[in-house]
Formats: sequence, C-alpha cells, structure tokens
Amino acid sequence: MSKSVYDKLAQLGITLDPVSAPGALFEMAVQTGKTLFVSGHIARKNGAPWVGKLGQGVGTEEGGAAARAVAIDLLGTLHATLGDLNRVTRVVKVMSLVNSAPDYTEQHIVTNGASALLLEVFGEKGRHARSAFGVAQLPMGACVEIELVVEVA
Repeated sequence: MSKSVYDKLAQLGITLDPVSAPGALFEMAVQTGKTLFVSGHIARKNGAPWVGKLGQGVGTEEGGAAARAVAIDLLGTLHATLGDLNRVTRVVKVMSLVNSAPDYTEQHIVTNGASALLLEVFGEKGRHARSAFGVAQLPMGACVEIELVVEVA
C-alpha cells in the first residue's frame, strides 16, 4: 500500500497554505477528462513575490529554493482543486520560467528545486516531462514561475 501524500508532506514539515485568488482573468486550474492543468504560480517568500533575476543578484541555489516554494504552492492549488492529493495518478509535465540575466544558463538546475520536491512527495508518480526557459521578466518581478499538468483519478 502506498503512503499517503499527506503523510509525506508531514514528514517533510510542509504545510499547505490556503490558495489565493488569481491576479488576472484566468482559473487557477482547469480539468478536462483525467488531465488537470494548473496555471503558472510565481515564487513567493514571506507572502510576497520572490523578486529577482537569476544571474544578476539571485544565485542558482536561491533560485532552486524559490522553485521548491512554487512547487509547494502548486500542491496547495492541487489540494484545493481536487480535495485530495492522493487523486494524482501522475505528474505529467512541469514548465518552468526563470527570470534570467541574458547570459544565465542554469534554468534547468533552478527547476530541479520543484522537480525534486514532486518526486519526494509523489514518488514514481512524480516523474515528469519538463521544460525550463529563461525569460526577460515575470509578473511582479518574480524570479520563477511554474505551471503543472497532472493526471488524476
């Protein structure tokens, strides 16, 4: 029998915060069939946007911590949408946007912060396809934004 996702979150010391309303005209998550598309979430630190540009004041390690924080917020949205994280049968795709200086090339390493957490929480069901892009800017100056596609029961 597989361990509950909530047991794993408790072991990791992770508490899911209430989901905030979107800041523009979109839904936080939309389901079609067994596929759930979760809108991009920006990195937050102490309740405010985690602002900065990778390679220009923000290092790769801090970026990875920001990506992990985004993954926790994405889990909160999944929980609010599904009512039970154990309904996730597969993390399908992660798309990561990293606010990057022109010569910064470690977007994939930053994104590992989110990918590693999803693997920790969901085990093999957390293995996913992924894209990591460097972008010139993100909403509110955030350093990282990540969206998620999952399959649900």
